[in-house]
Amino acid sequence: RFEDGTVSFLDIIALKHGFDVLEKLTGGMEKIKQHTFALAHYTYTVLSNLKYANGAPVVRIYSDTDFSNPDVQGPIINFNVLDENGEVLGFSQVDSMASLHNIHVRTGCFCNTGACQMHLGMSNEDIRRNLQAGHVCGDNIDLIDGRPTGSVRISFGYMSSFEDAQTFLNFIIATRLSKSDTEIPFQSVTKPMTECVPDDHLSFNNADKLSPVLQISDRELRNISSEAEATGRWQPPEPKAGSIRAAVCETAVPTCRKGGKPITVAKIYLYPIKSCSAFEVTEWPVGNQGLLYDRNWMVVNQNGVCMTQKQEPRLCLVNPSIDLKQKIMVIQAEGMDPISVSLEDNTGKEAVVCESKVCSHRVKTYDCGERIAGWLSTFLGRPCHLIRQSSDVKNKSHQKNTKGLSPATNISLSLVNEAQYLLINVASILQLKEHISARLKEPLEIEELIRRFRANIVVSAPESFEEEEWAEISIGALQFQVVGPCSRCQIICIDQQSGERNKEILQSLSAARGRKTNFGVYLMNQPLLSSFSNILSVGSQVLPVLKENTEIQPPTSSEEKCSG
Repeated sequence: RFEDGTVSFLDIIALKHGFDVLEKLTGGMEKIKQHTFALAHYTYTVLSNLKYANGAPVVRIYSDTDFSNPDVQGPIINFNVLDENGEVLGFSQVDSMASLHNIHVRTGCFCNTGACQMHLGMSNEDIRRNLQAGHVCGDNIDLIDGRPTGSVRISFGYMSSFEDAQTFLNFIIATRLSKSDTEIPFQSVTKPMTECVPDDHLSFNNADKLSPVLQISDRELRNISSEAEATGRWQPPEPKAGSIRAAVCETAVPTCRKGGKPITVAKIYLYPIKSCSAFEVTEWPVGNQGLLYDRNWMVVNQNGVCMTQKQEPRLCLVNPSIDLKQKIMVIQAEGMDPISVSLEDNTGKEAVVCESKVCSHRVKTYDCGERIAGWLSTFLGRPCHLIRQSSDVKNKSHQKNTKGLSPATNISLSLVNEAQYLLINVASILQLKEHISARLKEPLEIEELIRRFRANIVVSAPESFEEEEWAEISIGALQFQVVGPCSRCQIICIDQQSGERNKEILQSLSAARGRKTNFGVYLMNQPLLSSFSNILSVGSQVLPVLKENTEIQPPTSSEEKCSG
């Protein structure tokens, strides 16, 4: 009765045919219920008994039942992954790792904030505090002050199989447990006994027929439980003090280091076309959106949706370069003749301004024409277009967790996901390289690893990961605010020279960093404080300002003093 317009009678007619097909394929809803619950019960039993070597649980499952009755428990499992100390790993990290194993999970609060609040033990004040910190439904802010804002959910359907459940459990074990932690517990658990669908019903194949009951003996369950308890009772540790993501404070003080070794800019990269190859420079102008022409263009599919290396790894083989004197961007790729695009803004009567989306944020763009569209489509082997951000309407700062920035700060973004700049530290790269080399047969070169992280500014600092303690930095006359860490996704698994994937890179980062896949920090540019030219150069000194309550090594001489 609340229908606005014509009732969708065609869909209503299709319902009966849909139910008939479902009945023909599976034998009916009762069989689907028994089959999916058997898979959920099996996965729950194994998952809930996974332990680290110290006895700590690998996951925390949120449920109102013990998965013993399919009449009151559906085929879903809601959980968070924990580390050895009982600290929650953010759901976005779990999602990124799962995608490398071709596993689809749902994350967040699942449009059920009440249940989310209850199971995560959040008060109304916690909810308000999370909102004030910038957390909104559907974002990737999974931890605030070490506490989860949501969880991970897996679901089984009538097409799911026992092998799917084992694939998921193998993923958890491979990414969280070392060989010394535990033997794979589900090897001692029998495969669910399958009951064939009646012969007059079509089936998937003999291996995937529906099963009504999971057959796990009491003896086998006791074996799993006894193995888990053999490591002893686990007690959660005392909460750690002070999150590294402290808010920027007015009382932040200049950083000074023992030995006085200066921090310098080692490399500068810009990415004229979003998700395409880097363009390395030794010095470059800075505009009001970041490095001039950085991510001003992007490739979209025939539906106008932004294409990234996640969907099309060969984008990294498209090499754009900027010629400021001739005012052109030259695009090259192996097997293709070079093609150029004018740097002049063509927004005018002849250009059709359209609305595109970058990470759910709407931006105004215009198409760069059929000539470059044909070039890209030929190289990538799929229809696509090159579009450019319109100068008429600049994209204001995304509503992200940009602590420390004044609400009145007028920040303009290009086609970036999060912030104007991304900074990484060579010392951090070297430390990560040691972890990766231990896991790979052929160690990565430092240059290749740097390019995988697709930073704008690469600095050479004495200590690894000290950039995460910075609140602000100065490079010459340029002032930058550090607005948070960069949580990495599967793009770092793509070799930027060949386009080949290696999921070990993200797994190594996760193992090295512990609870998060953070690497590098985001920067926003503050207004210039002097009349000096706004040029960023390799070799320039970097002067950081530490966050509040960060320990500072006192200078040993007057020469080691530094200013903010």
